[in-house]
Amino acid sequence: MSVMGLLSSLLDDNAREIKRYQKKVQVINSLEPSIHALSDEELRDKTVEFRGRLDRGESLDDLLPEAFAVVREAAQRVLGQRHYDVQLIGGMVLHDGRIAEMKTGEGKTLVATLPSYLNALAGDGVHVVTVNDYLARRDSEWMGQIHRFLGLSVGLIVHGLDYDERRESYAADITYGTNNEFGFDYLRDNMVSRPEGLVQRTLNYAIVDEVDSILIDEARTPLIISGEADKPTELYFRVARVIPRLTPETDYHVNEKDRVVTLTEHGVGRVESMLGVENLYDDLHTELAHHVNQALKAHTLFRRDRDYVVKDGEVIIVDEFTGRLMFGRRYSEGLHQAIEAKEGVKVEKESQTLATITFQNYFRMYEKLAGMTGTALTEEPEFKKIYKLDVVEIPTNRPMIREDLPDVVYRTEDGKFKAVVESIVERHAKGQPVLVGTISIEKSERLSQMLETRGVSHQVLNAKFHEKEAQIIAGAGQPGMVTIATNMAGRGTDIVLGEGVPQLGGLHIIGTERHESRRIDNQLRGRAGRQGDPGSSQFFISLEDDLMRLFGSENIMGIMDKLGMDDTVPIASKMITRSIETAQRRVENRNFDIRKNVLEYDDVMNQQREVIYAQRRKVLTGENLKDSIMEMLEKVVADTVNTFGSGSPYPEEWDLESFLEYCDNSFLPDHGLSGEELKQLTKEEVQELLTDKAVELYDRREEEFGPDLMREIERAVMLQVVDSKWMDHLDAMDLLREGIGLRAYGQRDPLVEYRHEGYDMFQGMIDSIQEDIIRYMVRVTPQVREQAPEEPQNLSTNRDEAEPLKPVHTGEKIGRNDPCPCGSGKKYKNCCGAKK
Repeated sequence: MSVMGLLSSLLDDNAREIKRYQKKVQVINSLEPSIHALSDEELRDKTVEFRGRLDRGESLDDLLPEAFAVVREAAQRVLGQRHYDVQLIGGMVLHDGRIAEMKTGEGKTLVATLPSYLNALAGDGVHVVTVNDYLARRDSEWMGQIHRFLGLSVGLIVHGLDYDERRESYAADITYGTNNEFGFDYLRDNMVSRPEGLVQRTLNYAIVDEVDSILIDEARTPLIISGEADKPTELYFRVARVIPRLTPETDYHVNEKDRVVTLTEHGVGRVESMLGVENLYDDLHTELAHHVNQALKAHTLFRRDRDYVVKDGEVIIVDEFTGRLMFGRRYSEGLHQAIEAKEGVKVEKESQTLATITFQNYFRMYEKLAGMTGTALTEEPEFKKIYKLDVVEIPTNRPMIREDLPDVVYRTEDGKFKAVVESIVERHAKGQPVLVGTISIEKSERLSQMLETRGVSHQVLNAKFHEKEAQIIAGAGQPGMVTIATNMAGRGTDIVLGEGVPQLGGLHIIGTERHESRRIDNQLRGRAGRQGDPGSSQFFISLEDDLMRLFGSENIMGIMDKLGMDDTVPIASKMITRSIETAQRRVENRNFDIRKNVLEYDDVMNQQREVIYAQRRKVLTGENLKDSIMEMLEKVVADTVNTFGSGSPYPEEWDLESFLEYCDNSFLPDHGLSGEELKQLTKEEVQELLTDKAVELYDRREEEFGPDLMREIERAVMLQVVDSKWMDHLDAMDLLREGIGLRAYGQRDPLVEYRHEGYDMFQGMIDSIQEDIIRYMVRVTPQVREQAPEEPQNLSTNRDEAEPLKPVHTGEKIGRNDPCPCGSGKKYKNCCGAKK
């Protein structure tokens, strides 16, 4: 099939889907007169009626036409907004667990009220996910009016809530919140020590707003909850003083395209000389080599006012897709500390990973997932492959009349920016509002200075002026307004045209550079032309732009030179247009590969995470654990006998002194056995004898403490051991992942190697967990204290402003020199208190 044939087929498929949904729209519309005739109380009673019908066996699909009609009527009464027919189609697409692509200004926020109401009737909860706290709070208050009017409860999950507020919000019928908070609450729920500490219910149904931003753009970075690690920070400054003394190309090579920097052989020698080490890549200097590598990245690949800003003595990441400051979010694996050292600000301590998950694996846990955005079709293959979501393009309510002008290409960046300024001045002179999109703070400030020189009044919206965002966007469509914005993606606010602006041609969009993703360019264009408004858009490009320089045709600049074209002459060429599109597709494919790679490695961790979290949840929610403990005890005894008896089936040939010492330290303290006794037995009889004695000891302890207290001790010890071992395992897997890529040089697939070694490490962790649980259980001395209701621990995450991990105590304070309550026999400061 030809490309045109394939495209036609796809379009036809979409048209057929819309036609199918349109039949249901007619049914919903036919119900409007009867629903409109109901009083407010009768309309509210429909919720009770629907729930009763569900209980009697009807399905959500059966209720859809009436439920949508009820929500449409409620919206009309409460907000004065009536859902358009195309919004009803969008709501059905979301209910079916698909992605609705709806242009900017088509009312996606209102659309979400339809499927969220319908699915909330089943009582299992609905999560409406947005990209930031402002939008979550706005939507819960604004759209929440509809749901509350119809008798449903509405919750809100944003940063800064306490435990009671979170638990109450998750118990609501419909919960609005941010992707970060939903993900972190899932991780925190799998760290609590008592069931009362859980806040989330089953992950039932999620509607993700700006679905491409959350499930694609943010999917490169996993969610991480961490605690402060006890590592010195001086080494970062030491290495940071060395890197600027290296010479590019001679000492290191930078590959901007793949964002990789490597030392040359000459550079390795210079680093070794300056740091005073013989061999940087010796096993003794693994950590130092890692610091050098991260410092190289910090100095060569990460630029101030593009990738991050320095504000109030802190390095703050700039989101590459939205231009927003990512307060509290930090680069991992020491990179953030390397940038802090480079900028000469305080280097924060490294952290230890306590829990982590990717957005892909978090959102794939929902029973049903749906999303909406203005731009999704270009990423449909990724949505299908990773999330099994397809995209349905929803028609606009009114015809789109925005004029998208051809790209204008200049030879140099200077020539391009001069042309951009001329275009702005020309349109500003007649009073037409102009929105200019840049891809970095640096470029927005350069353009701002050029406009000031020309006397053009304008507003600048970038990460440095984050606080003014809503105010600046609100005024962007007013007569004569010029707004410069860094990455206008996902702002969540429509630009309403001021008086007289439609007659001037509407809002004009100027892109000063093509983004690496066509989708982000489309989001910028989509700021104009909402709900049938007039508008226009045009991109200005130079052959020196990063996209063209790194991914475009290398021959274009040479051709321009031969033609003698100067900076003032724009280039109109199909070859260059094709080159731009090819470059963008190339980068999109590369970024997809990066995200797929992150997911493939996290899938290995995810299988392990699911096992640990499932077992942990069983322990937490009150299962009788004695049977599990007995199984562990028998296995520990069997493993011990098999280890010491691996060379011979005859106990008299074992190292019985070491064997009995190990038994004493492990599962059978003060056993009173002698080697002479064991010499008379077979291997099987030794195992049986030790098992019986260990069970007797355990039963005596249970008589001493009582069954109820013993069950509580079992639960507490199991949780403590599992959490401690899991954290160590996460660190070990991180280290494995860091170096596994080198296996490719030996013609071995790094991912396969990671799976195999990760599996072996996981099995080793399980064995170690069982050994430690038994060791503690046969020694623990419980200290009974009143248990206060559990609050979530104050943990540090890579995406919010939480403080570093602090110990959480309940009841009386434990002294540093007191016996550790875990029962190890050590002082608290040398055991569980060692990391506090």
